[in-house]
Amino acid sequence: MTRMLKRIAKVAMATLVVAGSANLAFAEDKEITFSGSGGVVGKVSKEVWWGPYTEATGIKINHVAAEAKRMPQLEAMVKSGNVLWDAMEVSASDYPLGVKKGLFEPIDYSQVDPDNQLPADTREEFGVAYAAYSQVLIVRTDKLPEGKKMQSWADFWDVENFPGPRALRGRAEDNLEFALLADGVPAEDIYKVLSTKEGLDRAFAKMDEIKPHITTWWTSGAQSVQLLSDGEVYFCPSYNGRITTLVSSGIPAEIVWNGGAMHKSYIAIPKGTKKLKEATEYVKFRTTSADRMREYVTHLPYPGWAPGLFDGMDPKMAANMPTYPQNQAVQFSASAEFWAENLEAIQERWTEWLLQ
Repeated sequence: MTRMLKRIAKVAMATLVVAGSANLAFAEDKEITFSGSGGVVGKVSKEVWWGPYTEATGIKINHVAAEAKRMPQLEAMVKSGNVLWDAMEVSASDYPLGVKKGLFEPIDYSQVDPDNQLPADTREEFGVAYAAYSQVLIVRTDKLPEGKKMQSWADFWDVENFPGPRALRGRAEDNLEFALLADGVPAEDIYKVLSTKEGLDRAFAKMDEIKPHITTWWTSGAQSVQLLSDGEVYFCPSYNGRITTLVSSGIPAEIVWNGGAMHKSYIAIPKGTKKLKEATEYVKFRTTSADRMREYVTHLPYPGWAPGLFDGMDPKMAANMPTYPQNQAVQFSASAEFWAENLEAIQERWTEWLLQ
């Protein structure tokens, strides 16, 4: 009997070892590699997104900090058939390039958004818009003429009724759109007009009007905020997230959302990933989890469109978010596709124009 019990015990132990090894292998396999921003964004994402996702699903996020040349890296992976990333952040300018080259898997919206709750303009075939920032007009309210309020790009161009030094970013993107809006072009027609020679000439002619009143062509968001903070300029476009820095330092400033340029960032799945199911689950989590997104914007004011995002959010915080319905309604969606096709030619003209 003793020998028989010992044999049974050995068999049982062997079975446990094999089962344990299988479970360990399965656990190790439950991991996806995500290529995304490092620095502050990466630190916040680890706390707000990746940690909670692993707790909820058991799937670990292996983060690879995104590099400037990640699109060539991705293209090389796809061509070689050795894709090392399972999901990735994609900028608005990189998204059309990746689609054109066939670098992304199509998004299965029956899994990501089965009830069609995400806005239609965030549901691209090969990527889901998960975050937004806007370049918006920021006004020093203490520098406005008494009884007047700047409410549009037409007002920014109106130097008689709104005198004072101004600044613009030193690039063609967004500025030419702002010029057309100031010239009366409806937001929905901006790129149709800008796509023609006559429309481009019209935008540059409008820029001619404001050019003598631009004291600085800024090159970074930090510089634009410093100009406003120091009072060197009274009116200046900047990124929506920068308003917090100004206001918290005691500077009376506000955003003019009307005519803002909204830029979207996407989350996509590299073509050829061996973990398509897990990657799709993460895309769903990242784009539709309102509670996580509410936490995220307390650190970084670049929200997405998760259903119910603004339910219960502090009204003052919501009012400073680019995707808040009232703010989004008066902005235009910046076209990365247009600039991907036309940037080189327009930038050459822009550079010559600045030097004139």
